[in-house]
Amino acid sequence: MQAQKYPVNMLVRILLLLVVSQFLNSEISAEEPTSEQLDFFEKKIRPVLVTHCYECHAADSKNLQGGLLLDSRDGLLTGGDSGPAVVPNDIDESLLISALKFDSFEMPPKGKLPEHVIADFEHWVRDGAADPREAITTTGKPREIDIEAGRSHWAYQPVSNPAIPEVYDQSWPANEIDHFILARLEAASHKPTKDADKEVLIRRLYFSLIGLPPTPVEIEAFVNNPSPQAYEQVVDELLNSPHFGERWGRHWLDVVRYAESVTLRGFVMPEAWRYRDYVIDTFNDDRPYDQFVIEQLAGDLIDSTSLEQRQRNLIATTFLTMGNSNLEDQDKQKLEMDFVDEQLDVISRGFLAQTITCARCHDHKFDPIPTRDYYAMAGILKNVKALNHANISKWIEVPLPVSNEVRQKLDAHNASVTALETSIAKLKSQLPANQNTTPKYQIVAVADLPGIVVDDSEARKVGTWKDSQSFKNYVGDGYCHDEANGKGDKTITFLPKLPKDGRYEVRFAYSHSVNRAVDVPITVFSADGEKRILLNQKQPPKIDGRFVSLGTYRFEVAGQSFVLVENKGTTGHVIADAVQFLPVDESELADQKSSNQSSTKEEETQLAELQKFESIEQEIQSLEVKLKKLEKSAPVIPKTMTVLEEDKGEDLPIHIRGNVHNLGEIAPRGVLQVANYGAAPMMPSDESGRLELAKWMADPEHPLTSQVMTNRVWHWLFGVGLVRTVDNFGTTGESPSHPELLDYLSTRFVEEGWSVKKLIRSIVMSRTYRLSSVGTTPATDPENRLLSHCHRNRLDAESLRDAMLSISGQLDLTPGGRTFPENLSSDYGFQFKEPLRSVYAPVFRNSLPEIFEAFDFANPSMVSGRRNVSTVAPQALFLMNHPFVRKQASKTATQLLSESFDDADSRIDHAYMLTIARHPTNTERKISRDFIESTTQLSSSQEAWTQFVQSLFSSLEFRYLK
Repeated sequence: MQAQKYPVNMLVRILLLLVVSQFLNSEISAEEPTSEQLDFFEKKIRPVLVTHCYECHAADSKNLQGGLLLDSRDGLLTGGDSGPAVVPNDIDESLLISALKFDSFEMPPKGKLPEHVIADFEHWVRDGAADPREAITTTGKPREIDIEAGRSHWAYQPVSNPAIPEVYDQSWPANEIDHFILARLEAASHKPTKDADKEVLIRRLYFSLIGLPPTPVEIEAFVNNPSPQAYEQVVDELLNSPHFGERWGRHWLDVVRYAESVTLRGFVMPEAWRYRDYVIDTFNDDRPYDQFVIEQLAGDLIDSTSLEQRQRNLIATTFLTMGNSNLEDQDKQKLEMDFVDEQLDVISRGFLAQTITCARCHDHKFDPIPTRDYYAMAGILKNVKALNHANISKWIEVPLPVSNEVRQKLDAHNASVTALETSIAKLKSQLPANQNTTPKYQIVAVADLPGIVVDDSEARKVGTWKDSQSFKNYVGDGYCHDEANGKGDKTITFLPKLPKDGRYEVRFAYSHSVNRAVDVPITVFSADGEKRILLNQKQPPKIDGRFVSLGTYRFEVAGQSFVLVENKGTTGHVIADAVQFLPVDESELADQKSSNQSSTKEEETQLAELQKFESIEQEIQSLEVKLKKLEKSAPVIPKTMTVLEEDKGEDLPIHIRGNVHNLGEIAPRGVLQVANYGAAPMMPSDESGRLELAKWMADPEHPLTSQVMTNRVWHWLFGVGLVRTVDNFGTTGESPSHPELLDYLSTRFVEEGWSVKKLIRSIVMSRTYRLSSVGTTPATDPENRLLSHCHRNRLDAESLRDAMLSISGQLDLTPGGRTFPENLSSDYGFQFKEPLRSVYAPVFRNSLPEIFEAFDFANPSMVSGRRNVSTVAPQALFLMNHPFVRKQASKTATQLLSESFDDADSRIDHAYMLTIARHPTNTERKISRDFIESTTQLSSSQEAWTQFVQSLFSSLEFRYLK
């Protein structure tokens, strides 16, 4: 085929095919509600129904209203006298929604619910109205939970230490894990597929362990390394990479609903990032997982031997604070309990994979978790202060511990601040309650003075003069000064509008102080000529404490009549306030001179007081300037989000139907009965019991903790957990595909010191992990639960973004720290444009990066051990149209064109290796070459290579790991 036969924009064709492939490869949505939908119902819908609706619309209501039952899914769908209350996916036809809006019926009758609650109901209905509730059957006796019978469920049984199973094909397993996998395959008469190609394996391993693509050099080095230890060497290098913690820390941040803002008004949590960095460091340092659990639950209660450890432990408790709560709720008792419920949810799902919060309003419908157990554990958290209440409540921030050196500096600084504040207060106490008690010495208006007065605001200024009102003894709007600089460059001229020729006494107003100039040159220009006077402005003015007389002069209206003030040759501040021209005659001159030159005793006393008070004010101002400078130089003490222990530990009463204002019997603090073997931990009377709860969960004998984390690690490596419902090991969750393998790995996990890295290493070293994703799926195992081949997994949003940045050479590998402006108060409209790794992108609940939204980023308000993985057209459209993708493609094209290659085919080969870690086939190479040549002829080489790279970014091979 001739090159010229290709359309101008072949990229459009290529990407159109990609869009079509999205639909061909997408899975048909199941009718069963997802765990996320059920979680939403349990957290947002059921509590509202229980609190506001069950009194009149439940099976046990004393007076059932309108024949409507709202305590089961059937009741909602069937409805009452007016028809179905809910029509899934249709809010317009759902009477419940119109009733909540007060559009038809007005429910609840006590008052309309808040708008955000109504919005939750609209979202729930629009999303299919997931509801696990069944109709209540009245037997006369409430259902009682049999804890001992509940322990028959696999998840509540102690972890066993199974023997390594025998297999027929002894040559296939690479380690013990493979024995468990192969034994199941052989029992089903299946065989594992071939091993993955080296190019496929190295790309899979890099993304699994560090979330970044291997470079062509790294790929070639591995592929061409004949050593049997070549793969093992790469595994160890990646496990020891600082980027390992960035990849695996992000996994854990999904579980703990990490975020840096709350939805309410977009309030930003300025210190949350410290927890993110703590998590990354924990995975990089491979700190034991049991210690990790304890630190997050009760780090502030652990004895620490070092400053670093004390800081780390306190930061770890941020785990308890990041819930997305309605901080505007004015029912603070309810708000506190909602916060506790959210904490208990992340603890139970995150560490134990249990839906304990389903028991807030009633005994758990499916699992052996009575309401008493809920309030036993909630009571522990209720004894912890997590919010400071005001009209809008707020999370708690405290200073982090600092070194003795910093503490000494801080103490010295605080002592200096205290000393200055004491001195200022003492000086202020020496001032009269009203410093303007003497009318003669106060601010005076120009119009209130006799004669012709020229204020400084009306004078002609040369150079920069600074206006001021610091000393409250001035004429007009204030006075000005030369800032004690620009000496010889500044003048100020006072020109009066004299009504007639005659003799005038000239008076000059200024405020005196010790920092003033002592030799201010003032020249009076009159009909008598020029007269130069040197004025000492440190001395107080003798006339009314405001003016000094410059003498009496004859002025002619048609002649020169002005006063010039200069700063030439002066040292200190030159002050200019106003000039007063008083008309006099010869007969009054002597008396006036006498009056001006000698003050009465009373005036002298007043003048002395004024001078004293002004001196005090000046000293106060000087000290206040020092105080401001000192406060700015304070040692910076970092803060962290945390919780605070209450003064004593108290048990919590059961809240009937979850209502904080309807209390039942006391539920002593404790732990989940069905998962507790032996004596329950004793709860202290002087603490919450968090530390006891944490130690119970981190006990090596605990039936859930090690298995839950082991399963999470398997899920993060394979894309599917041994238990697929990674956040739910209860009876509504799935059973493990390989229960003995889960037990075996969990036992080894604990025996090897709860080391996550060792667990990961054992899994990726297995032959199972290294299998090809190409294989024949047996009809008896359509979902590949037996792992006859590797799952084909799509890259998550962060890996896609980081990969494009890495390939284009733009990725900034700077680790950690705050990655948004320190003074940012709201997350609305925030755009993260820094080329840092995606784990450092601020997780703002109202403003997630668009690539996160498009490619199924975890909901930062919920526990998300398993992300949704969709395959929809908007993802392909994002890769086709988004400026970020286009920019990285262009940068990559520039890089490709700047490097030296033998020919276009070599450059094409390199582009394939950069993006999808393999060489192109001959057909792909020819199509690529023809496209680049034809596009170059019509636009440019840069544009052609940009479109070519963008088509590779848009390919399924780039988005997926084989």
